[in-house]
Amino acid sequence: MSTAGAHPMPQIKRYTGLMDYLTTVDHKKIGLMYFWFTLFMGIVGGALAGLIRVHLATPGSMIEAIQYANLHGTDLPFNLFSENKHAYNQVMTMHASVMIFFVIIPSFAAFGNYLAPIMIGARDMAFPKMNAFAFWLLIPAACLMFASFFTVGGAAAAGWTSYPPLSLQGAKINPGQDMWILGVHLAGMSSILGAINFIVTVSNMRAPGMGWLQMPLFVWAVFITSVLQLTATPVLGSAVTMLLMDRNFGTTFLSASQGGDPLLYQHIFWFYSHPAVYIMILPGFGGISHVFAAFSRKKVFGYLGMVLAIGVIGIIGYSVWAHHMFSVGMPTALQAFFMYMSFAIAIPTGIKIFSWLATMWGGTIRFTVAMKFACGFISLFTLGGFGGLILALVPVDQSLHDTYFVVGHFHYTLVGGSVMLLFSMTYYWWPKMSGRMLDERWGTVVFWLMFIGVMVAFMTMHISGMHGMARRIAVYYQDYKIHNHITTFGYLLTFVGAIIFFLQLVFSYRKPKITVNDPWEVNDVQESFEWATSCPPPAYNFEHVPPIPVADQMPRH
Repeated sequence: MSTAGAHPMPQIKRYTGLMDYLTTVDHKKIGLMYFWFTLFMGIVGGALAGLIRVHLATPGSMIEAIQYANLHGTDLPFNLFSENKHAYNQVMTMHASVMIFFVIIPSFAAFGNYLAPIMIGARDMAFPKMNAFAFWLLIPAACLMFASFFTVGGAAAAGWTSYPPLSLQGAKINPGQDMWILGVHLAGMSSILGAINFIVTVSNMRAPGMGWLQMPLFVWAVFITSVLQLTATPVLGSAVTMLLMDRNFGTTFLSASQGGDPLLYQHIFWFYSHPAVYIMILPGFGGISHVFAAFSRKKVFGYLGMVLAIGVIGIIGYSVWAHHMFSVGMPTALQAFFMYMSFAIAIPTGIKIFSWLATMWGGTIRFTVAMKFACGFISLFTLGGFGGLILALVPVDQSLHDTYFVVGHFHYTLVGGSVMLLFSMTYYWWPKMSGRMLDERWGTVVFWLMFIGVMVAFMTMHISGMHGMARRIAVYYQDYKIHNHITTFGYLLTFVGAIIFFLQLVFSYRKPKITVNDPWEVNDVQESFEWATSCPPPAYNFEHVPPIPVADQMPRH
């Protein structure tokens, strides 16, 4: 078995402390900066969600306000309601934008940056400086969006989708929407550069003897996700560019009153945004496969089927975008096509779920915190997936469109899916990334708070949606009061869990470093190199690339 890099590369260290991180091109330090950036943005985005829940704690029905004004002979405070609703729309828009563009997507980039090169036996990413540049683009992107709160008209308030004609209003007096667009451009550029780097690294820098069918599943998931990012993100750029030009340069791409077509924006936006749903979860599918294998003491069941399932999801993901648009009046034949494709994409997802269950079947299971989050993910994501199948039915979708049923489904898949995956991956790989273990007892508390909180908050959203509560509204009738109170209680549980998790991470740095390479004792069932080096790895990752076992060099079918 040949080895690569028998001698460690010379390490030139010019700075220490903070300056070392500000100037680094080491993929591991960049991965940690991604991690802490997304954690901070997650706290901010979660706080914005808290403001939404506080606002919706009372109905604030406009009809009740009118009745009160008539009864007491007072004037109705229209301006107060108007300002409150506009502020609510700003917070709602920024909450969704922060969580999507600055939390979920780059959080998987954190694990990809840190672990993917190690897993394939590489010393670094293919383009280290471009890797650092991709991360630093996120800082001005986030600053642009948050600075828009301090403009005359406030931040963007047209929702994270920014549909015209609402997003075209106030172009001359409100730059907040334009700042949102520019922030999306910078975040998209970061995604594109990162995707190019991952694709080249995985394609060209694998250890000798590691073929495509010997790659770890997490690396496969990162690779396929990067292909999606590279091909889909420019499409989003074209949509928001047309929006920017219509607002500022006199074009009429999207203005119906001037001959444009606002539906054009929706088609282009969702052509990106539905693949983006899988950008926000596919790396977690790969990562969670390692967790199931490690704590079931078995290799992943159906490796080739898992790889094909992830790839098929990436392909079919481009052909289901219009199921977000069943209510716009598209031809019946197109509605049927997108409905059936939405059903079809559930098949490879089901393959992965059954593969994870088969991996656990007959295994020696250890219910560590990482494993608890992995199992919790399966149940929550399955429930969220069934909600998606319900919405894939055209008649049902036309009834439930723009209700809280859609909001509940979306959050089940992203919070019950992506966020639970991120928790599991953090508890599993934090010893490798920091050299320190996280407390299992407090981790169990975090798991139950998050799991119960997600169930309570978002299942209730499904119920309120079926009763007719519309999404993106600042006031509502008394009929939905109890539903919103229960949803707010669920949010509080997840908020407490997130705070404990954050404190766990911070206080873990006060613990002594572990002295073993494989604290979970899983190296014999894992098919990647990360547990063959120290915790955390040295700057050059390996003195010698570990040999690939001969039995694993044959394609696995």
